[in-house]
Amino acid sequence: MQDLFTEIWESVRRNKLRTALTGFSVAWGIFMIIVLLGAGNGLMNSFNQDSEGFASNIMEVFGSQTTKPYAGFKEGRRIELKKADMELIAKRFPDIVDQISTSISRSGFTMTYGKKYYNSVTLAGTFPGQATMERIRLYAGRFINANDIKEKRKVIVLTHLSARNILEGGTDYESLIGKRVKVGNLSFKIIGVRHSHENQNDRDLYIPFTTSQTIFGMDDSLDRISFTFNGLDSEEANEEFEKRLKSALAGPHQVAPDDEGAFWIWNRFTQNLQMQKGSKALQTGLWIVGIFTLLGGVVGVSNIMLITVKERTHEFGIRKALGAKPWNIMLLIIAESIVITAFFGYIGMLLGLGACELMDNTLGQATMDLMGQSIRLLVNPKVGIDVAVKATVLLIVAGTLAGLMPARRAAKVRPIEALRAD
Repeated sequence: MQDLFTEIWESVRRNKLRTALTGFSVAWGIFMIIVLLGAGNGLMNSFNQDSEGFASNIMEVFGSQTTKPYAGFKEGRRIELKKADMELIAKRFPDIVDQISTSISRSGFTMTYGKKYYNSVTLAGTFPGQATMERIRLYAGRFINANDIKEKRKVIVLTHLSARNILEGGTDYESLIGKRVKVGNLSFKIIGVRHSHENQNDRDLYIPFTTSQTIFGMDDSLDRISFTFNGLDSEEANEEFEKRLKSALAGPHQVAPDDEGAFWIWNRFTQNLQMQKGSKALQTGLWIVGIFTLLGGVVGVSNIMLITVKERTHEFGIRKALGAKPWNIMLLIIAESIVITAFFGYIGMLLGLGACELMDNTLGQATMDLMGQSIRLLVNPKVGIDVAVKATVLLIVAGTLAGLMPARRAAKVRPIEALRAD
């Protein structure tokens, strides 16, 4: 074995530049596949992070504009959801709808606490079920309950960001429970402090829905209706249910049963399915690009082995004349191919993992503003060690196969012909 590695080293030493260039193409291939997969993972993690704070089986219904004339009404009529619509959904689909909620939000308020002022505050009136739908995590106090709704209490749940501003950067949220804060011209009692997602436009201060109706001067009009559901496990089942839901809401609003534009439904379940399909397509595309880049290095290894065989034809003829078997010649060529791909592949793997770490510390910390939200470009753009090792092993196997054809060619050299070769 030592003699084998000695011969490989002598061959590499005699052809330093050629080996270095071939090794660079091999290292570059494994480097690119790791970096591409890391960037793809970071991109998908960024998309998925937006859905962490919500239940996956949630739908939201919004009123829109009619697209067809019906019952004496022209198209283009604005549809406003009513509280009766929420009751209709719960009553019509009891086997599918679990929890149902709604909200009314208005922005532009000024919040005052002592001598501190905060502008552009948003008040959102909602029901207790919102806590489950949004998976609200409380740092202190409680969320809105049924008694708050029934008695129209002037209570409020702050975000931890607004609470931190009040505390001048502090985190003693419990000290705020029971205190009063002024929003607009109204005083509210703080009953809870919730976690808010800093990468989203998650700044709503929650108050009881009935209280918001009084403050905003609204009767039973709703901005939206939200509910969680069960039993819809496929995209087809969700699409069929959405049609039934729109048809059920069409009657009370005198909308054509086949008018698809009168109501708009946002379905997180189908959105997640589309995200999963997009993620698989992205991963597949990145693997294809990476593998073709990797093949460039493998082809380089095959070419250098063919050149090596041609240059050493005379040597192989002498070896065979002295009794060397074809397998010995093949082993020498294949071993050199494996050593080159393994050594430079390992270097490429380390550089790729290092590049992912660098990408995490630079682009992974950068954010951009999109539609009022602060979104991180890449979230944890890394590749697992297992994936990196598998890619490297794949490279070594490919390098072995790349050296097989030149090895077979060397093994077939006839001693008499090889000794005559220049």
